[in-house]
Order: sequence, then structure tokens, then C-alpha cells
Amino acid sequence: MAVLQLRRTRAHRTGLHQSTEVYMKPVSVVALLIRILCAGAAATCLHATAANISVLAPNATKESVSEAVTNFEKSSGNTVIVSWAGTEAITKRITEGEVADVVVNAAQNIDRLTTEGKLSQGSRTDFARSSIGVAVAPSALRPDVSSIEGLKSALLGAKSIVISLGTSGRYLSDLFSSLGVGEQIKAKVKQPPSGAQIGDILAAGEAELGFQQISELLHVKGIQFLGPIPEEIQNYTIYSGAAHSRAPKPEAAQAFLRALRQPETAAVVRKSGMEPL
Repeated sequence: MAVLQLRRTRAHRTGLHQSTEVYMKPVSVVALLIRILCAGAAATCLHATAANISVLAPNATKESVSEAVTNFEKSSGNTVIVSWAGTEAITKRITEGEVADVVVNAAQNIDRLTTEGKLSQGSRTDFARSSIGVAVAPSALRPDVSSIEGLKSALLGAKSIVISLGTSGRYLSDLFSSLGVGEQIKAKVKQPPSGAQIGDILAAGEAELGFQQISELLHVKGIQFLGPIPEEIQNYTIYSGAAHSRAPKPEAAQAFLRALRQPETAAVVRKSGMEPL
């Protein structure tokens, strides 16, 4: 095969007559093909290091993890696919064999899953601390819950109470008993499945008084956020990320964990009602 590369002109001048002939100089097409292939390869190489990574994270961290995702995708070229759930649901899914590159959960659940061999040793990355808040339905009176006695009065006076099934819910169940009101309010306390949003339940009028992580209540429309429970009885949840022991993209997973502690993420952690670590 050849490519037309050169034109040679031969002129015969007899009066006004002249003629032109075109000649072909053979040129290897292999060189052309190499150029084309290299150009395509160069474009592909721009994305050679990009990867899709999966993250499993609790609803309480949605704003801060979403910020980490945005910054990580911009800086790395990777795409992050996040699945949101409750802390207990996440723990159950990982225990039963689900694999994600990064798992975000309450620190105690991260430690448990690491001990079970589900998460990589030494990869735990703490990035936020959250406290428990209180809210009431839109039509309910606003009780004063700034003191222990005020909180006890609100619990006894509420027609219905809803708490989460996660770390805050477990703590509150014990707290109500230690406050001496556990048995009195037992019949009106509801615990929806892991991942349920207490604010949505209150907004829908399905309960009067509710408790959950502040980050899950603070920005919910249609409810009255009262504030944190009293400091003397407050309980803090540390949120951490860790790489799965069988993460498909381990290097990208480690890079995402670092993004959880970047200044941009920390700013959103604080805005969401939690304390950056």
C-alpha cells in the first residue's frame, strides 16, 4: 500500500503545449498507524489511573462525606459511588459479606468489623464527633430540655417518643432507665429500623418528641430543633472511615480516607452540627 506523497512535473514546451504527470512515491503506512494508535493511547492514559470506588456511609455523615466525595473526585479523577444507610444496617451488611472500598461508621462498629477481619487493620480514620440532639413535632409545645430535670419532664409529658436504632438509641435506652423514667415511658417509645430519619417522623406528625444525632436533626425542615441533651448526660459518637480488607481499589480507598480529614471536609463537618477531628 502506498500514499501519494510527491508530485513531479514534466513539461514539454512546443509552442504553447505543456503536459504534467503525477508520480507516486511509496510511503510506509505503518508509521501512520503508529501515530494514530499513539494518539489514542495518549488520550486513554489521561484516565488510566481513574477508578470507581464504593463507599458505604451512615446518614448522620451525609453532608461531610458528600463534601469529601466532591473534593476527592476533583483532585483524583476517580468516581465515588456512595450507599447511605444506618450504622447498624451498615455493620450488618459488612458482617454478612458485602464489600465496599471504604466503610464509614461509628468508631466502635469500625473496631468490631476490624476485629472480625472485615476491615483493614490500621486504616481507621476518625474525622467527626457527634452529639445527641432533641426535637419536637411542628405542632408540639417546646419543652425546656437544657437541664436533666427539664428533659425528664419532657419525656414524661410527651405522648410519643422516637429514638434511633443506632448508637444514640442504644445509649438513650440505658439513659432513660438511669434517669428513673424508663419503665414509665417504655410503652410510648418507638425505635424505627436502622437508617430511619427521626426528623422525618416528627415532621410527619408520627411522634411528638424525638432524639438523634444533631447532624441528622439540625437542618430538617418542618420540625422544632431544641438543642443537645444536657452536657452532664451527653454521649458522643466518633465517626470513622476504614478500608475494607478486600477493597477492590485499596490505593484509591486510602486516598479517600485522607480526604475525610481535609480542611474543606472539616468545615462542612462543623457546619453540619458535628465537631471535626
